[in-house]
Amino acid sequence: MQFIDQATIYASSGAGGHGSKSFRREKYIPRGGPDGGDGGRGGDVVVVGDQRSRSLLDFHFNRHYQAENGAPGADSRKTGRDGADLLLTVPPGTQVYDADTGELLGDVVEQDQRLTILRGGNGGWGNVHFATATRQAPDRANPGQPGQTRRLRLELKLLADVALVGFPNVGKSSLIRSISASRAEVADYPFTTLVPNLGVVRHRGRTFTVADIPGLIEGAAGGAGLGIRFLQHIERCKTLCFLLVQGEEPEPLQALAILRRELAAYSPELAGRPAVYCLAKADTLGPDAEPAAQELSRQLGAPVFAISPVTGAGIGALLNQLADQFTVEAPTLPSEWSPLDP
Repeated sequence: MQFIDQATIYASSGAGGHGSKSFRREKYIPRGGPDGGDGGRGGDVVVVGDQRSRSLLDFHFNRHYQAENGAPGADSRKTGRDGADLLLTVPPGTQVYDADTGELLGDVVEQDQRLTILRGGNGGWGNVHFATATRQAPDRANPGQPGQTRRLRLELKLLADVALVGFPNVGKSSLIRSISASRAEVADYPFTTLVPNLGVVRHRGRTFTVADIPGLIEGAAGGAGLGIRFLQHIERCKTLCFLLVQGEEPEPLQALAILRRELAAYSPELAGRPAVYCLAKADTLGPDAEPAAQELSRQLGAPVFAISPVTGAGIGALLNQLADQFTVEAPTLPSEWSPLDP
């Protein structure tokens, strides 16, 4: 499936139905008075979180969305049927903006969360509401209120607890395949990963999510390589997991300095998140892997895990470290909320 993380669409809520100008006409009741019913309410535009959706691909091809209009009122004081709401299903992690003003309208972060973006128009009153003692046969009825139209920008930011950060071809995809059910593509060339991958890890009774993004290079925060397009997908992570490689350019300390600099340029807050360090591709170092990891640990003043998804070395210790940091809880947001609410 093609991965699309941004889309701009036009959405319109439904117009209210017109009120009815009807008079009661029955045998033996020639002047029964007004009995026109009210028009139905137009449908709302509602954004709904759906974990089965992994991309904004559908919105890339279809840009115009319209909720149903309310039905007009009828005789015998019958109210018209309300228009059906328009439900736009998006992956959790999608932010909704007004594309013209840049205003953030809401953030869909969990399954079935509902975000009402546009309210449908109210139905018009039927002529039954306009009868008075001096005007007993009013021929007046209100039209329904029009719906609202807005240009919306949807942006998907993956919801992940751990973000794998490193240069291209350091083994991020291999790691996420080895610790989760993710089927990320693995190959020995730069930029194998062209789209973000998300994996769910279950270890020692804990569950957490791990995101693998395309490798960063120097200048990524300024648009070099594939970096800036995908840095947004680790913006919400709780922990950064840096993958460094010994014996390749740049060397681990230099690579870490470049990566931290790019993260800080994109978001100082992101660069300050808790971090875990890994010496990747440990199988290529043979018996030198552990001494190299210990030396790097001494230089950084933090533990460094020598890992190899190929042999499984160090994976358990890394997962123990990550599992100790997470007891995943569902976001405490109301299941239904609207930016239109007070």
